[in-house]
Amino acid sequence: MKYNIVLQNTRINFNLTQEKVANILGIDRRTYNHYEIGEKIIPIKHLITLSDYFNVSIDYLLGLTDVKQYDNVTKADKVVAGIRLKEFRKENKLTQVKLANILNTTFSSIAFNEKGRNFIATPFLYTICSKYHISADYLLGKIKEPKYLK
Repeated sequence: MKYNIVLQNTRINFNLTQEKVANILGIDRRTYNHYEIGEKIIPIKHLITLSDYFNVSIDYLLGLTDVKQYDNVTKADKVVAGIRLKEFRKENKLTQVKLANILNTTFSSIAFNEKGRNFIATPFLYTICSKYHISADYLLGKIKEPKYLK
């Protein structure tokens, strides 16, 4: 994942310091710095917050597309995200076990996500989106279209 460069460029384009972005996220500046230099993976909840704050797509922040904004954006929703993850899995004829193997996690983790109890982890979301060209914003319930990226 090379989202760290997009995060840094977006912050700079908005003339914000790392301290200000860290305050927006409710974290320490050093922690945010680790996201920008690629030493740590930014949690999905922080990507959602930054997407909303900067009014840019999560697909853009993850470096999956150059499209900065989509029409008819809503808030990310854990329940919708769970339903869409399950639909995606079934459309691609993947069992929870097979998807878990692709993501190097447990099937119970996939089941937990599909029940809408929490959002899928950033590296898992990125892997699915980049491998299957599906929109992270779509999977997280932020948009209805486009479902698939070009």
